[in-house]
Amino acid sequence: QVQLVESGGGLVHPGGSLRLSCAASGFSLEYYAIGWLRQAPGKEREGVSCISASDDTTYYVDSVKGRFTVSRDNAKATVYLQMNSLKPEDTAVYYCARGYYCSGYSPYRMDYWGNGTLVTVSS
Repeated sequence: QVQLVESGGGLVHPGGSLRLSCAASGFSLEYYAIGWLRQAPGKEREGVSCISASDDTTYYVDSVKGRFTVSRDNAKATVYLQMNSLKPEDTAVYYCARGYYCSGYSPYRMDYWGNGTLVTVSS
């Protein structure tokens, strides 16, 4: 059974940091691209970052470039999203999703999603 489980969300002050984790099970993580997406209240879900399976190439939406870093540890079957210099506009539910490859900062043909983890950036 394929599962993706996000964790690491919480409340943080502007300028703070969080590290999200996406724990994968039921499949071999090394063969898939994994993307992070987010959905803010009242807004559509948007792609944030993607890491490829083949060579760990990473992609980011312009609004997070230089602040967020995506990485993967295939041995631990986990993908991480390190988020620094957080801003109130980063507040959202963050999801990880499995795809065939990265199409820019979103995975292509996403077929499994996690349930999300809430990140709130507020003073």
